[in-house]
Amino acid sequence: MTYAAALEGLRTLAGELAVAPGAARRKFRLEDMRILLAGLDNPHLRFKSVLIAGTNGKGSTAATLASILAAAGYKSGLYTSPHLSRVNERVRILGANRQTKNASPAGSSAEISDDAFASLYFQVDDVSSRLVAQGKLPQHPSFFETMTALAFLHFAIEAVDIAILEVGMGGRLDATNTVEPLISVITDISLDHTEWLGSTIDAIAREKAGILRPNGVMITLPQHREANEALGEIAISFGVRGVSAAAYIPVPDAVESPARNRYSVQAMGGTIRIDSPLAGHHQQRNIALAIASAVELCDSYGYKIDAGDIELGVANTVWPGRLELFNNGTDRASVLMDVAHNPAGAWALRSGISAVVTPEECRTLTLVFGCLRDKALAEMGQILFPVFDHVLLSEVDSPRTASLDDLAAVATATGSDAEVSASAERALERAFVLTPPSGLIVVAGSVYLVGRLRGLLAGMSVSGVSAQ
Repeated sequence: MTYAAALEGLRTLAGELAVAPGAARRKFRLEDMRILLAGLDNPHLRFKSVLIAGTNGKGSTAATLASILAAAGYKSGLYTSPHLSRVNERVRILGANRQTKNASPAGSSAEISDDAFASLYFQVDDVSSRLVAQGKLPQHPSFFETMTALAFLHFAIEAVDIAILEVGMGGRLDATNTVEPLISVITDISLDHTEWLGSTIDAIAREKAGILRPNGVMITLPQHREANEALGEIAISFGVRGVSAAAYIPVPDAVESPARNRYSVQAMGGTIRIDSPLAGHHQQRNIALAIASAVELCDSYGYKIDAGDIELGVANTVWPGRLELFNNGTDRASVLMDVAHNPAGAWALRSGISAVVTPEECRTLTLVFGCLRDKALAEMGQILFPVFDHVLLSEVDSPRTASLDDLAAVATATGSDAEVSASAERALERAFVLTPPSGLIVVAGSVYLVGRLRGLLAGMSVSGVSAQ
């Protein structure tokens, strides 16, 4: 019943998206998740929630919204995936109860403790095994289903005022979609997980729209035409009220510093000063979605949120690994880490580099890159590799990792003179050798790669498991 035993149990469930040649893909059914939750006394029905789906930006939006609610004095659950260094990162509680508003820093965030994690894991595992033995479940719940049930239990036991839930993949069949959200948020949609969700923007948008509820509320932004049309069609058929967050996106000239996204917007009847630690132009869309969600919770559901709460919550958002810069003194190059793992993310990273450093400041760019084999590897290489003076390739800690041969082939196709490394750590060591102190090292391509090397740079131990 120890934490180590819980992690080992989770390891046996990992790899649910990895499909061996000739093997059948795992089938995910919401009914199976509902059976599991019923066996746990339906914890998901004991707290209010906001559900956030999308291809990119849903984690940033979730973290920002949870921070705003914490600033307003609400005890806010935050469930995200995947993790960077520790699996506990996925399940957090921010802030305090309304009665003790500002009793703790708005940005304070407590990961689930090791003891609580172990206790809840074995509770979920025991119920799962019993339901399988009784023939009520066809197979043991997956890694993500188990983690989602564990998070729901934690939020119910801790009596959170509201939980902000990031959808894992898709939406329609995702384990998080068993809740009844107050509002559904859909971030930017692009091609990713095409083998599971479909090969077109239209098909993927329809999967994401699975989190909508009849007569519910959808908060989104104008985006790709096919996504707009699919979301609009389904929203109309469900009687969903659409809320656009476009009013909270700043005009370009109003942005004082893209490195911290400093600007002003009009909300809550006045001017709100935005000062976000999340860098990059793309984060302005995620911040807008979080603000729109907070306004909707205030206007339609009675949550007491004011302009000051939004300002404080945005400023105190904690969401590492997104254009996160590590300065290593005057004798070593700085390292920029970003979890860009699909073409849209790669474009955002390419644009975001200039928000962090100017060409005059940085004379040499080195990329440390690793990716999962089921991602759009060739397209990501075309977007990123030509920008860099040096490209270092490494496998990542996942059963779905792209091989060094595949990575090298992409580099060759882009005309990049890349080097391969036996491990991510060796790739980073080599990057420090190749890059002068005035240069910049960028680590990107996979959450698992960023998580491993971020832990190294931050002096943190890397524990937990790599899922999917």
